[in-house]
Amino acid sequence: MNEISSTEHAIGSVDDHGVATVTIRNAKALNIVNSAVGAEVTAAIGELAARPEVRALVLRGTGDRAFIGGADITEMSTLDRRAAEVFIDGLRALCQAVRDFPAPVIARLPGWCLGVGVEVAAACDLRIGSSTARFGMPEVAVGIPSVIHAALLPRLIGTGRADWLMLTAENIDAQTALSWGLVHEVVPPEELDAAVARTARRLAEFGPSAVRQQKKLLRSWEELPVERAIAESVAEFGAAFDTGEPQRYMTEFLNRKRS
Repeated sequence: MNEISSTEHAIGSVDDHGVATVTIRNAKALNIVNSAVGAEVTAAIGELAARPEVRALVLRGTGDRAFIGGADITEMSTLDRRAAEVFIDGLRALCQAVRDFPAPVIARLPGWCLGVGVEVAAACDLRIGSSTARFGMPEVAVGIPSVIHAALLPRLIGTGRADWLMLTAENIDAQTALSWGLVHEVVPPEELDAAVARTARRLAEFGPSAVRQQKKLLRSWEELPVERAIAESVAEFGAAFDTGEPQRYMTEFLNRKRS
């Protein structure tokens, strides 16, 4: 693992397979996000986004008590309207850096995932959780609405479930999150790292240009009318052949089939 960046609150690294990792650190026991933590994690993600050798990114907190246990209530309790907007815009930038990352992002989800933790996880492409994980949107219980990338939740888990999660401030367990589509896979705690690594390595084995194209298409399809999305994907298919990846991977497939 080659360390790319290291600050008080974030470490960015890339291994020899092109799997990058950003680890949140020194953010209390539950990886709580304040302004400084958010800014440094955003910067670490941005630095890795500029590296063409990166084929997948794993986003994680330190330890197994939480992915992200929420935003820093101590900081938020002192804010006025203008400062609150600046604070939440910093968290918006963090979620958007994850969402805009050119390669797929995998969220490693042990323990607690609350508030902005759920929003960051929703901005990731793939979410793998421990069976001990717990998810919740507790904002209304402390006098604020859920905002920014909570807007992804209705289309991710359905309007009714998003309504329940954000209006009741109740937590859900990992199996419920799986059945709702909030996470893609749930494994025992001792298997979490292996499951994350397995998925990241699988992504790294594919043609990097094709995977980046696919992520870009998936994002664009969220905004485009269906007929336009279908039509515009023709050019993307053609562009794939400029990279040489289809020729290489298809030839390898045919050779394996013949052998």
